Amino acid sequence: MAKPDLKVFRDRMDKSVTALKDDYAGLRTGRANAGLLDPVQVEAYGSLSPLNAVAAVSVPEPRMISVSVWDKGMVVSVEKAIRAAGLGLNPVVDGQTLRIPIPPLTEERRKELVKLAGKYAEDKKIAVRNVRRDANDELKKAEKAGDISQDEQKKMEAEVQKDTDAAVKRIDEVFKAKEIEIMQV
Repeated sequence: MAKPDLKVFRDRMDKSVTALKDDYAGLRTGRANAGLLDPVQVEAYGSLSPLNAVAAVSVPEPRMISVSVWDKGMVVSVEKAIRAAGLGLNPVVDGQTLRIPIPPLTEERRKELVKLAGKYAEDKKIAVRNVRRDANDELKKAEKAGDISQDEQKKMEAEVQKDTDAAVKRIDEVFKAKEIEIMQV
């Protein structure tokens, strides 16, 4: 066994932060956002396809999402998929285009979204701590195998902890920014 590469673990921690940002892109904040429709799957030609595979999604105004369906025969399927996605959106069909007004959020719904955002952040913190555990386990194995000294192990564990703290801090910052975005009226 060779000396463990801490960059691998740092990259995994960075991916947790990136994944949180991706999760937050789909959270509704009262403003139109094309990412809001990312989870929508459309029944197309006998299989499920992501919405962006059958239509172009755009945001023509702050409270409106426009979905231009490429195949006229798919309009009804796209409308059903958006309604069934559980996003609380009601598309209005206008030829091959669906206009989706984004209703303003109630105070209660905003608080629910903040709780959900907090849950996402906590899940990512757990993922980061799991990466730390994996890194520390690998360092212990390397020290037992004689690939690194005990002093090197302690130094590298301190570095892993520093990376963990930095990743958790970034997750907290992303969460705070999303919380502010959600609670703005």
